Formats: sequence, structure tokens, C-alpha cells
Amino acid sequence: MMQDACSYEYNLDDTFFQSIDAPDIRKGKLHANVNIRKLAGNFILDFHIVGTAVVPCDRCLDDVGIAVDTINTLKVKFGICFSDEEEWVIVPEEEGYIDLSWFLYEFIELSLPMQRVHESGECNQEMMTVLHQHLCVEEDESLASDSGQVSEYDTIDPRWNGLKKILDNN
Repeated sequence: MMQDACSYEYNLDDTFFQSIDAPDIRKGKLHANVNIRKLAGNFILDFHIVGTAVVPCDRCLDDVGIAVDTINTLKVKFGICFSDEEEWVIVPEEEGYIDLSWFLYEFIELSLPMQRVHESGECNQEMMTVLHQHLCVEEDESLASDSGQVSEYDTIDPRWNGLKKILDNN
């Protein structure tokens, strides 16, 4: 079986994320290496993406940089019309090319953690103060420990203690 291979490198910066109108990733600085292998009319694309993606912090909404190091594979073959619903991405034969930009974005997005927050104490303190004024949380929860200090807003609202008595009676 004949195997042809080639490699491409892409630098993904703020302009990349703006040009594809990325919904979650605001900016970043990443390097993508794409190796393409041709196997009997099909193509196997191996992606290795390394760098930092900048997303809004789930807590304070300021930008937070998250390290990315992901390896992904995309299988491509020619067909009648475009499809990416199965194991294979099908590219129309008359077009003969595939735009990798959205696949690159998705691989980066899927490599990010579910909770995207600053390290403890690094959140925007002004936003954290406003947040604490509107939330009542227990002392051991991450919002209370973010500043490292316990405030008057870190205790449970006494009205909830009355409802807890109902649970204890069951």
C-alpha cells in the first residue's frame, strides 16, 4: 500500500479566533502541526496543538489563559457531498479541499476544562466583591476561599436553616 505524507504548521493567534467568529475562545497563541497521510484514496490528518487559549473566567468574567496541549485525528475521504457526521469527514470530489479552521477551533475548545477559572486569589477583586454581595455560600466553597478570607457574605442565610430542618425530619 502506497503512503504519501506531508506536514503543515499553523500559528493561531487573536486574528484566527476573530476571523472564525469563535464563540468561546476570545484570543490565544497556539501552534498547530498537521501531518497528512494518504492511504488508498483516504486521508488521515493528525493534529498536535500546543499553546495558550484565552477564555472568560467563569467566576469573574475577566480573561484567563488556559494551557492547551492536544493531539487529535481527523479521517477524510472524497464523496458526493460534504458530511462530518460519521467517523469520516466527506469532502465533495469536485471541490477537492477542506477548510481546517473550524476543526482546529473545535479541537482546542474540546481540550479546555469544563470549569475555566483563575487560580485562587487571581480573580478580579471588584467583581468578586459584587458577586459575594449577591450570593450566600458556605465557607468551604471555592468562592469564599478565592480571596483567602471569610467575609460576612460567606455564611448561610438563616432562612435556609429553617428549610434544612424539614429535610432533617424526613
